[in-house]
Order: sequence, then structure tokens, then C-alpha cells
Amino acid sequence: SLVIRGEKDEQAVLCSKDKTYDMKIADTSNMLLFIPGCKTPEQLKADPASCNIIHSQIAGFSNNYWELRRCRPKLRKLRKLLMEDPYKGPDSQKDQTSTFSQYTTEDLLSLIQASEEEILHELQVIDACKIEGYWRILEFDYEMKLLNHVTQLIDSESWSSNKVPLRTCLEELGSLEPTEMIEHILLSYGRKYTDAGEVYFEMHEDKICRAIAQMLLQNAVKFNLSEFQEVWQQSVPEGMTTKLDQLKGLALVDKNSRPETIFLLKVEDLPEDNQERFNSLFSIREKWTEVDITPYIQDLCAEKQTVGALLTKYARSSMQNGVKVYNSRRPIS
Repeated sequence: SLVIRGEKDEQAVLCSKDKTYDMKIADTSNMLLFIPGCKTPEQLKADPASCNIIHSQIAGFSNNYWELRRCRPKLRKLRKLLMEDPYKGPDSQKDQTSTFSQYTTEDLLSLIQASEEEILHELQVIDACKIEGYWRILEFDYEMKLLNHVTQLIDSESWSSNKVPLRTCLEELGSLEPTEMIEHILLSYGRKYTDAGEVYFEMHEDKICRAIAQMLLQNAVKFNLSEFQEVWQQSVPEGMTTKLDQLKGLALVDKNSRPETIFLLKVEDLPEDNQERFNSLFSIREKWTEVDITPYIQDLCAEKQTVGALLTKYARSSMQNGVKVYNSRRPIS
């Protein structure tokens, strides 16, 4: 089945089970006729002797049709809706008297311009979870509190981060937080597998390091890079190694300041529209290298489109100290 999605102020899109298409009206010089019960030549008998002229009533005509072009699902709104009322834990007083809308899968299907599979995949990507039938995102501080419980338990039990037992985690931490929240945080930051009938999690080192970096950076406008790297390495669980590569699309290093600094710049906070995204990036920094800008525009690439093609369209390149850099094609106000 195909569904047309979009609210009154949005450009309509057409969705199949797993893809999203832009809809545009295209004109045709061949008039299209609508004939009830119309038979094609193939459906008529091949025997010329039985051929008769059929008189048909034309019910309507059209000089245009809808042309579909595969497009990126418009998923930014999904996070925005769920962030109106993030889940702060079972003890949160605000949660008991929440005035915000809460969203079921059906609600999201009617509000988000994307196919069902794309929406469900994005809910997984943003680590949303179902609480009492509604999709929720954990508030970042609460998520960090849960993650901290798990990493401290791994340290105190001297477990390998590749083999964290679910049952023991639930037994040990169940008195502190709801067991479904403990399991959700393990699913968000690890890969579930079974060994000898027991369920284990292999923790994602990069994702844990990234979350801890976000926690450190969100309270500072800018952070001295070398100091940050030192504090960051001390803050992650023992045995894990921090690398700046883990922060793509989350933080940006300013190599031109002395000393070098790092600051939070999350790709999900930037505009969804291509031109607005580039305007926003060029207002933050006048010239970008391809390495620095790629994490912030990668998600704009349509099917079979490359970052290089996007940069050619929206930016102008030049050489600076032997390095290719990109700046805006238009003046940034």
C-alpha cells in the first residue's frame, strides 16, 4: 500500500512500506483518458473475426500526472517531538503530570513524513524506548546516570566489557532503577548475544566514550583541547581508549585558536534543509576542510549522492596552505 503523508504546512510525500518519495506534478502532451472497464489490446480476443467496435464512455481526462522521486525521509521532526517531554526516570514528578503529548507508533506514522520502516529504524538510532505504550527518549542526565550504574558494576565485578551478563546486571541494579531501563541502556550501548543459554552484552566502546565526552562538553562553551583529552580519558571506564574520531558530528576542534580548543556541535541541532544547513555551518566557521565538514553534511546525501557533489553545489573550494578548503558560495549575513 502507498500512503501520502504531511501536515497542512508541509510538502506532501508518498511512502511505501520502506521508502519515501517527493511528489511533483508533471505535464504530459498526451491526454490521459479514464475509461471504466477499459480493456487493453492484450485482453481482447486475438481472433480478428470476433473483433467489434466497442463504444466506451469516457469518465474523465488529465493532462498531468504525479512524478515520484526518491527522497530522504524527513526524520528530524521525530526527535523534536520526543524531546518535548524526555523521560527523566520513574521518580520524576513532572512525568506524573505531563502536559505534553505522548506518541504511539500510530501517532508518529501520521505526523512524520517517512515510511514505517524508516521511522522504526530511526527510533532505534535515537535510542527511543516504549514506556507504557508511548515512544520516549531518555533525558540525557538520566541516561548518563543509568550508564554510570552499568559501567561501575562492570568495573567492580572486573567483567570484560565484551561479556556483560544481563541477569546479574538486573539483579544487582534492579533495586536502584527499573529493570526495563537497565536492559534498555544495555541495548543502547551494547550488542546483545547468547552464550550457553545466558544473555550477554558486548559494550560499544566508541559509543560510551562519545556519551561521556558529550557530558563533559555540554557544560562548557569551549574546552582547552589537551585538558579535555586528559579529563575525558580519566572519565571513561578502565580499559577503554578515547579517540577524537569518536566525536564526529558531535564536537568540533578549533585548530586556529591558541591553545587549540574543542566545543560541542551536534549534527542533530543543525537545520534539515540543505541550503540552511550550509548557511549555518559557514556562519560557525568561514572555511572548512572536507574532513571537518563531512560529518555535518553526510546525512544530507540523497540516494547515490556523494559529499563531494553536495560541496560542489553549495560551496566554493580554494587552497589554503596547501590544503583544500570550502567556503560559502553566497555572503553569510
